Amino acid sequence: MTITRRMVIGAGAALATVPVRALAQSAPADEVVDLWPASAPGASGNKIARKVEDQSRDPAKPDRWISGIDRPFLVVRRPKHPNGTAMLVVPGGSYWFLSYDNEGVSQADWLNAQGVTAFILMYRLPGEGWRQRENVPLQDAQRAMRLIRSRAQQFGIMPERVGVLGFSAGGHLAGSLATCHAEPVYAPVDAADRLSARPDVAGLIYPVISVDAPFTHEGSRAALLGQNPTEASRKARSVELRVTDDTSPVFLMHAADDGAVPVANSIALFQAMQAKARPVALHVFEHGGHGFGVRLPANEPASIWPTLFAAFAARHGIFPPQQH
Repeated sequence: MTITRRMVIGAGAALATVPVRALAQSAPADEVVDLWPASAPGASGNKIARKVEDQSRDPAKPDRWISGIDRPFLVVRRPKHPNGTAMLVVPGGSYWFLSYDNEGVSQADWLNAQGVTAFILMYRLPGEGWRQRENVPLQDAQRAMRLIRSRAQQFGIMPERVGVLGFSAGGHLAGSLATCHAEPVYAPVDAADRLSARPDVAGLIYPVISVDAPFTHEGSRAALLGQNPTEASRKARSVELRVTDDTSPVFLMHAADDGAVPVANSIALFQAMQAKARPVALHVFEHGGHGFGVRLPANEPASIWPTLFAAFAARHGIFPPQQH
């Protein structure tokens, strides 16, 4: 996905409204789990219409951008041979839309092949009329982690082996979850909210990290914080400034030629993690650009990132040991 596609958020495009269940279910076996039992936090009464724009010219290979999520939910993708590990998958899209197929469904497919149960997070977009917009995505991410753990038996997973995998702005949200999992951004609604929202491992793929530094992705910052954010709000939502002794182990991957989100984002978090002596790995590849998901050709070195992430997660006891 190029910088043009990230910055031009569907302007002038023909958008089709799609029912929530039809949109969520890309396979008959998919399950959908609502995050909140009633209205999500911060509801303002604004009418939010579901929209989807398919970037693909091949009907057999959709590439849908989704916005207008008024009731956030999880799409559950179960593997044929589950190993007890779960991953919360967080698509990117500059906090203006969700790249559902490229950074959601495609990621669930490779995770399922590893025996990992995938939960695609269809989170609310902060610029769609919610109060306290800067907290809205993190509210959904925290709630998702707690719900997954609360229903571990139902999903056939181990609550101590639940990670997060995020892309671009979804990488910012996954990084925010890894660093701010205990921040009280919403009032508890049921027993699930007594559980930890801390990911056991976090994979951040070409992530937005800082919304304060000069190398930030301005479109994501504007969507999350508004056009004129305060210094305090920028620092509060800059992942590299929120690392603590309880931050999850973090895997970072970036391409040096990323024209949308500079590699300096991943480097900044790597340095912050090292400063706190937290487990971290950083892989920077020469080529790849931005928004490639798992679609790079096999002859591109960056295409190996899922194998590297699986090895990192196995080292930290989240994925089963890799077979050699």
